[in-house]
Amino acid sequence: MDYNRYIDSTILAADAKEEAIISLCKDAKEYHFKSVCINPTYIPLAKKTLEGSDVLVCTVIGFPLGMMSTASKVYEAKDAVENGADEVDMVINIGKLKDKEDDYVKEEIASIKKAISSHTLKVIIECCLLTDEEKRRACLLAKEAGADFVKTSTGFSKWGAKVEDIRLMRETVGPDMGVKAAGGIKSKEEMIQLIEAGATRIGTSHGVDLVK
Repeated sequence: MDYNRYIDSTILAADAKEEAIISLCKDAKEYHFKSVCINPTYIPLAKKTLEGSDVLVCTVIGFPLGMMSTASKVYEAKDAVENGADEVDMVINIGKLKDKEDDYVKEEIASIKKAISSHTLKVIIECCLLTDEEKRRACLLAKEAGADFVKTSTGFSKWGAKVEDIRLMRETVGPDMGVKAAGGIKSKEEMIQLIEAGATRIGTSHGVDLVK
């Protein structure tokens, strides 16, 4: 199996310098990863560095807490695609989900999807903060709102991707929607287990190590 094309090779650290982003992009080109996932400020740099390759530029919106207003997330998403992002990974408003304000959560996702049109939208639900019932509800809201993927984690909370969460998410959204595992994936064995459980994309800052 070509595991390389599952990988969103990621640097989201606040202290990431330009040289780290350039190196990330060069590795992504060499190893034919699906995308690089970087903070919005580095979208133009990543786009330029990846020119001539089939590696996509992915960025994060409302990151990492998801507690911004819908309007601010929509603006951030539109700005991201205007600057060259191919894919957007947004964080839901977790507090609103826990308060059972499902219409708010769904409408926010739908608004961002509308703002970015045909670009890929992945919805980060932050599994480590949710009950199984909340995970299922978040996944269904994302699907109903027209998102392309659901995603486990930001990698900035209590823990990251777990096989049991991927299995639950896949069972909830069915066979056709994307499911992205992200957060703390450091070994090829972990990656394979997550893919076997239903992940169709792997977000990791250890991409090269996983495919070597």
